[in-house]
Order: sequence, then C-alpha cells, then structure tokens
Amino acid sequence: MTTSSFSPDDVAHFLKEHPGFFQEHAELFSNLRVPHPNESRAISLGERQIMTLRARTKDLEWKLSGLVHNANGNEKISDTINQWCCRMLAEDDAKQIPAHIIRSLGDLFDLPTIALRVWNLPKLGDSEFTQDVTDSIRSFARDLTKPYCGPLNDQEAAGWLGTPPASLAIISLRPTGHIEPIGLLVLGSDDAERFTHDMGTAFLDTINELASASLLRLQDPATQERA
Repeated sequence: MTTSSFSPDDVAHFLKEHPGFFQEHAELFSNLRVPHPNESRAISLGERQIMTLRARTKDLEWKLSGLVHNANGNEKISDTINQWCCRMLAEDDAKQIPAHIIRSLGDLFDLPTIALRVWNLPKLGDSEFTQDVTDSIRSFARDLTKPYCGPLNDQEAAGWLGTPPASLAIISLRPTGHIEPIGLLVLGSDDAERFTHDMGTAFLDTINELASASLLRLQDPATQERA
C-alpha cells in the first residue's frame, strides 16, 4: 500500500482489527501525542481518552437529569388528574358535571380558557354546553381520532374560547367502547409552546376517558351507541 493510498480510515480500520497493537507497542502508546480538542497544545493519548470519557459522563448526567425532570413533571400531572377525577366522583348532581369539568381543569392546569360542548345527552336538557353544535362540529369530532395539539388554525371549535389562543388542544370526547363522540373539549393557552404537534397525548387521552365516563351519567342508557 502506497502512502498516497493509505488513508485515515485505513489506520482506523487497522487499529480496530488489531486491538493488541498498543499492547505490543507500549512505548508508542505512552509517547504518542495528539492535538488538544480546545487548545493548540498536544496531549498524550491517555489524557485525550480521559477527556473523552469525561465528556461522555457529562452528557449522560445531562440526559439523566432530563429524565428525572420529566418523571417529576409526569408525576405532578398524574397527581393533578387524580385530584380532578376525585372532584368529579364527588359531584352528586350529574347536571353540574360539564361545568365542573371545565372549572376544575382550569384551576388544576392553570389554563385561561376552556370550552366544552356536548350532544346526545338527554338528561342535561337545554344548556350552554349544548349550544353552537353544528353538523361540521360533529363531523370534526368524529374524524378526530386523537387529540389535536398545536397552533390556532381556524378550527371552528376554537371560537367557543372567545379569545384566540396562542396554542390549543382539542379532544374528541368518545367514551371507551363507543363509536360516536359525545362532545368536544377545547383547551386554550396563551403560551405558544404549551400545546405543540410533537407533544405526547397520553394525559389528554386520560382526560378524554375520565370526562367521557363522567358525562355518560347524563345519557339515556337505552340510546347509548356502542362498538
């Protein structure tokens, strides 16, 4: 192999295929000098390896810190949802559940605007929560198989909030085992980063399950549509 054809990749491949090279040439290993990654001076190969290990350790520490932070955040959200569920279970008057859902969510999650509209709940009767429910709203709820999270994008349901939000989440309230949704829940935030397209929706799915189950107390069992 000529000097011109001997590339750095060839050297790397040789060392990888011959792990005992530096053991057989211990003097070369101890005397070999390599450039410092942040300075102009040269350092030993051992020092360079220690620096690499320290950088990897620091990176792992940052990742672990992020995991702990996320775990603490998830635990807080889980506790909040549990408190919300307990409040709904303690509500004796089923007709108060729609108002209770948005009031409790607003308090627990510190959201400035929340809107709820429901349908096919005969026991609720005429209510502010049954107004402005159009055919297009029902169709939108039917097609929404998972919560929408992101910026305001001319969604008709966002008009229920009054003030245009910087970001919002829209949840189709579909009870477990049911084909048709029974409502839409809209959560608005002034923070553009509060609800984003890439965020997880596990907790929003839980809100759907709990809210939908509570609202079923207002539905006539004889008219329930199941899968």
